Amino acid sequence: MSPHVIIDKYNLVISLLITIAWQLSGFAIAWTFKFDKITDFTGGSNFFILALITLTTGGTYYARNIVASVLMMVWAARLAGFLLFRVLKTGSDTRFDDIRSHFFKFAGFWTGQILWVWVVSLPVVVLNSPAVSDLAKGGSNPKFGTGADIAGIIIFAIGLFWEATADIQKWLYKSSNPPKGKPCTKGLWYYSRHPPYFGEITLHWGLWALCISPTLYGNVSEGGRRAQYASITSPLFTILLLMFLSGLPTAEKPAAKKYYLHSHELTDGHVQVKSDSWDKYKHYLSKTSILFPVPPKLYRPLPEFVKRYIFLDLPMYKFNEREGREALEEERRDSA
Repeated sequence: MSPHVIIDKYNLVISLLITIAWQLSGFAIAWTFKFDKITDFTGGSNFFILALITLTTGGTYYARNIVASVLMMVWAARLAGFLLFRVLKTGSDTRFDDIRSHFFKFAGFWTGQILWVWVVSLPVVVLNSPAVSDLAKGGSNPKFGTGADIAGIIIFAIGLFWEATADIQKWLYKSSNPPKGKPCTKGLWYYSRHPPYFGEITLHWGLWALCISPTLYGNVSEGGRRAQYASITSPLFTILLLMFLSGLPTAEKPAAKKYYLHSHELTDGHVQVKSDSWDKYKHYLSKTSILFPVPPKLYRPLPEFVKRYIFLDLPMYKFNEREGREALEEERRDSA
C-alpha cells in the first residue's frame, strides 16, 4: 500500500480528530444512559484504533513500525479488556458517582480522556507517519535492532508485566473477601502501594525509546526530528497524570480516609478509637513505597526526606487527623 498523508504529514491532526470523534461517541452513550461500562473501554480501545489506522494508512510496514504498533495495540487491548471486565463485575464506577449527573463535570472527564489518549499515543502516531519512516518522504528507517529498539522493547515488557500482573493480583485479592482494615500486600503489592502506575509509566518510556530510533540512528528531516523529540510528552504526561491528577491523588487520601473511618467514631464531639486499623495502616504506609518497587525492609528505615524527595511520597498524599475529624463529621451528617 502506498503511503497517504492525511491533513498533516506527522498524523497529528487526523489522530486528534479520530480521538475526538471516538470519545464524543462514548460520551454521548455514557451521558444519555448514565452508563459507566464503556468509559474506560472507550479510552483503551482508542489507542488500538490510532495505532492500527496510522500504520495502515501510512503504509510504513517496516519492522520497527509494526513492532511498536503491535505493542501499543497489545497494551491497549489488555487495558481496555481488563477495565471492561472489572466494571461489568462491579456494576458501576464509583469515580463518577459525584459527576455522572452533572453534564459539564462529566464532559470535563471525557475531555481529559481525549487529551490523555492523543498525547500518550504520539510516539507511535508520529513514527508511523511517512515523513518520519518513509525514505521517499524525508524519513528514515534504520535497520531494526538498534540499542534504543532493544532497550525500548525490554523496558516496555517490564512495564506491561508489572501493570498486568498487579491488576490481576489486586482483583484476586478483592475477590477473596479480605478482612476490612487490611490493604493488599500480595505479590507486587508487597513492594509498592501502586504497582500498576509504576508499570504504566515504565511501559510508555519503553515505547518512546523504541519509536525514537529513526532520529537517533537515521537521517530524518529537521521537522521529523522535532516531532519525534516532542513525542516525549507521552511518558512525561503519563507521569504528570498519575502523580498529580487522576492517579495517586485520587487513590491515596480516599484509601486513608476509609481506614480512618473504619477505626474511629465521633462520640459527644470527641474522636474515639474503636479499632487499630488506622495504626496498622500508618505502619503499612511507613514501610511500603508509594510508587517505585522497594522491599519494605529497605524502605521502612529510610529518612523521611528520602521517602519524600527521592521516592516521591509527597505531603499532598498525606491524610491527617484534621481531615479525619472532618470525615467523621461528614459521615455523621450523612447518616442523620
